[in-house]
Amino acid sequence: MKAMLVGADQLGNIPKALSEYGIQISRHLTGRDTLHQRRGVNVPNGTDLLILFTDFLGHNVMRNFREAAESEGVRVICCKRSITSIRQSLDLQ
Repeated sequence: MKAMLVGADQLGNIPKALSEYGIQISRHLTGRDTLHQRRGVNVPNGTDLLILFTDFLGHNVMRNFREAAESEGVRVICCKRSITSIRQSLDLQ
């Protein structure tokens, strides 16, 4: 499964934790770019999961990426940038 991550400057141990679930990171955006705050953001083809780190993103960025993912039929997970929070969100899915 391929995932796009939005938020956070550094991922730390997150790629290793995601690999335990069979998830490979296809793209990571910090969400700091002002273009991400505008409509028209894209989720790359082949993306199965979008992970939004809520403690690093503004409301407009989150809304734009969530809408883009839902229009493409991509599953969305919103969580904090911690391995515990990610695991809890993935276990609920």
